Amino acid sequence: MSSTLFRTKKVEQSILDTEEPEHALKKSLSALDLTVFGVGVIIGTGIFVLTGTVAKNNAGPAVALAFVVAGVVCALAALCYAEFASTVPVAGSAYTFSYASLGELPAWIIGWDLVLEFALGTAVVAVGWSGYIASLLDNAGWHLPAALSGRDGAHGFGFDILAAALVLVLTAILVIGTKLSARVTSIVVAIKVIVVLTVIVAGAFLIHGENYDPFIPKAQPVDAGGGLKAPLIQLIFGWAPSNFGVMGIFTAASVVFFAFIGFDVVATAAEETRNPQRDMPRGIIGSLIICTFLYVAVSIVVTGMEHYTKLSVSAPLADAFKATGHAWFAGFISFGAAVGLTTVCMILLLGQTRVFFAMSRDGLLPRFFSHVHPRFRTPHRPTILLGVLIAILAGFTSLSELAELVNIGTLFAFIVVAIGVIILRRSRPDLPRSFRTPWVPVLPVVSVCASLWLMLNLPAETWLRFGIWMVIGFAVYFLYGRTHSRLARPQEAPAGLAGSAGSTRDDTV
Repeated sequence: MSSTLFRTKKVEQSILDTEEPEHALKKSLSALDLTVFGVGVIIGTGIFVLTGTVAKNNAGPAVALAFVVAGVVCALAALCYAEFASTVPVAGSAYTFSYASLGELPAWIIGWDLVLEFALGTAVVAVGWSGYIASLLDNAGWHLPAALSGRDGAHGFGFDILAAALVLVLTAILVIGTKLSARVTSIVVAIKVIVVLTVIVAGAFLIHGENYDPFIPKAQPVDAGGGLKAPLIQLIFGWAPSNFGVMGIFTAASVVFFAFIGFDVVATAAEETRNPQRDMPRGIIGSLIICTFLYVAVSIVVTGMEHYTKLSVSAPLADAFKATGHAWFAGFISFGAAVGLTTVCMILLLGQTRVFFAMSRDGLLPRFFSHVHPRFRTPHRPTILLGVLIAILAGFTSLSELAELVNIGTLFAFIVVAIGVIILRRSRPDLPRSFRTPWVPVLPVVSVCASLWLMLNLPAETWLRFGIWMVIGFAVYFLYGRTHSRLARPQEAPAGLAGSAGSTRDDTV
């Protein structure tokens, strides 16, 4: 059985699959489109909320350094993603990379993980967007009925009509075409970046130097606790992270990492990129650099405008402008956040449908979902299915406690991709690589350690939920995926590769 669980799908076979007319996606994206996608999904409420929250509770003005640390962790993973995406330009991101290097079962596990990550991410962002829009409508004198305002605070029936409507509209846009999605995203991202830059420039004139004293506040130890709410590292080693001080910067980095989630979704569009060997590394790394710069700039501005001990937790940036006598910026920032969340939601939904599409094309999920639209050349079936399900999820569920599952899922994907780079370098050194991750295996190993460290700082409750989802995934794989896989049915493999369809990793070395 082990030979079937770890059978790999050759890179050549994955690329050949993309040329089958019924299963081929339209290539329409450029490096600029990919960079816009990356910026669009990374910049969300994190830049407006997490900055002040972490400054007040964990790091003080040194939150800027926490963003740098989190950015470095993501950069390590981004270099690994860039090599894979340019070498294996196929939809599916970490799932496809794992299939080519680690084998079928690990690929299934990471694919199952990504489906959960992107689904919850889309739903959580849609609910957040709904809150901003509802607030703007209230300011204009328009009030939604309580029953249509969501589950939070609802008595009896509660459905978030705005969140569900957003997901359904974005689903329709994604069905019509990826290029249309890129154009819509470009416009929205431009508005969002203008808002962020305006806030940075305007805030720079309101900075008071004394607010940076001390830049790194004195460390404050945190008592070690127990129970499922405690970080896993506390339960295992009895070690509790400290707030403030040098170690507080790393504690803060594990929190602000939420703000970087999503850059990996760029890799899911590799198959729809006109020149993936050149453009994928540019899109992945470029978007990460831009967003890290914006995050650091905003954190420096907000902690300079108001002393970190006085920052609010719910809306620190908006309230900082209020404290300096510029209240109108609060509405401006809310508008920017609402606009920004639209693209976050769209790109997460795009990423999930591409992973689902790739898994169905390989037979691990029903092949019915692997056919593209005859006119738009998009995976319309999984897009519609997942769009409807996520719309229902966003409408009926309060997802605040599930949001951390998105984080652990992303970090798990980072680890798998980093390990995959090392393995594929050894097993397939002959593959043409237009971009090569530097210092292999040292850099991927450091990436694994950094991601694992952040995972250990997540609550044990999050690990428990993640484990339950993985157990369900194992059941689905052994009941359906293992026997329906195209590698289990050589006669279904593309012409010219039928002989390798059942290969194990030993065959590919």
